[in-house]
Amino acid sequence: MHYFDYRNDELFAEDVPLAEIARRHGTPFYVYSARTLRRHFRVFDEAFAGADHLVCYAMKALSNLSILGLFASMGSGFDIVSGGELARCLRAGADPARIVFSGVGKTDEEIAAALGAGILMLNVESGPEMRRVSEVAGRMKKNAPVSLRVNPDLDPGTHPHISTGHRDSKFGVPLSQVFEYYAEARSLPNLDIVGLSTHIGSQITETAPFAEAANKVASIVERLRADGFALKHLDLGGGLGIPYQEEPPPPALYAKSLLEPLKNLGLSIIVEPGRVLVGNAGVLVTKVLYIKETDVKRFIVVDGAMNDLIRPVLYEAYHAILPVRRRAARSAVVADVVGPVCESGDFFARERELPEPESGDLLAVMSAGAYGFVMASNYNSRPRAPEILVDGSEAHVIRERETFDDLVRAEKLVILKTK
Repeated sequence: MHYFDYRNDELFAEDVPLAEIARRHGTPFYVYSARTLRRHFRVFDEAFAGADHLVCYAMKALSNLSILGLFASMGSGFDIVSGGELARCLRAGADPARIVFSGVGKTDEEIAAALGAGILMLNVESGPEMRRVSEVAGRMKKNAPVSLRVNPDLDPGTHPHISTGHRDSKFGVPLSQVFEYYAEARSLPNLDIVGLSTHIGSQITETAPFAEAANKVASIVERLRADGFALKHLDLGGGLGIPYQEEPPPPALYAKSLLEPLKNLGLSIIVEPGRVLVGNAGVLVTKVLYIKETDVKRFIVVDGAMNDLIRPVLYEAYHAILPVRRRAARSAVVADVVGPVCESGDFFARERELPEPESGDLLAVMSAGAYGFVMASNYNSRPRAPEILVDGSEAHVIRERETFDDLVRAEKLVILKTK
């Protein structure tokens, strides 16, 4: 569910017309609904009511400081994957004791920053990383709270680029080596073994893979306890999808599929939702520049591009595209919605049926809150779009549109002599 809807054929974000934001700030722009964000967090958190749990927002999905601050104010923890994300969380006022650090390639500097901040735990994904964490913690004269990430070797049925739980993925410790890794961890100095973690992928639209993963880790936890490991936390990752086209299960069914196999373990459950909290809370608004027709195809050329939203070409992702102003008696056309970037992969939709637009019309690319702005780039020297957060009737600029000066701020013009 989200709070983008039509009123008298005008598309609104909560109580603000998208056309008014475009008039004030130009296009393209990202707009997020605070009401949607709050509702999604509450519904997800309440799905785990009755269980000892912590919701750690997977901030790689959308990392603007204002979004992080909103979730922190609601009691959210955070799942991070870099030192930059740690710095963002701390700047936004997050409680370090509610931060989990995942990822396969943590540097010494990132490990030290996490330990210095006092985060809840580091999810360790390999033997070399485990040894490095021990070394860094030793130099700091600290004990590092660690959880080993287990690769459960299952297919979650999602796009290969966002599937993380199969055996040949770079993520996690193989099932066949879990117990030897835990034994080594116990032998290393300066490590507190506080948990076990797993994550199987993203945009998963059925509960069976989650239940399978939970059953696998439950049996591992039982054996580890028998071997004397006093685990506190079980981190089950995230992955619940949103309705781009398929309808995923609601958070309540997702939670049930996880909690049923784990009900007798007595561990604190950590879940890491990302897309499901922010995906439908964001829209990319773009303006139609031209309607181009050839003898074989029609193109709707817009001012947004793959540098603004790369998901369609990177993941073959579907995003609904709606007119910001609906007009009566508009016939439907089939067209590619494309941007100005000099790449054939610069498109938002191919062979899409939609009401025929005119030059100057605004289009809303829906469900763009997750992995939209965070994956934006300056390709073709295009400034990144602004981000707007709507709360009721107020629209706040939470990131300004970049300028040419922003594009070249870190560059140095070196004039070389002709040899």
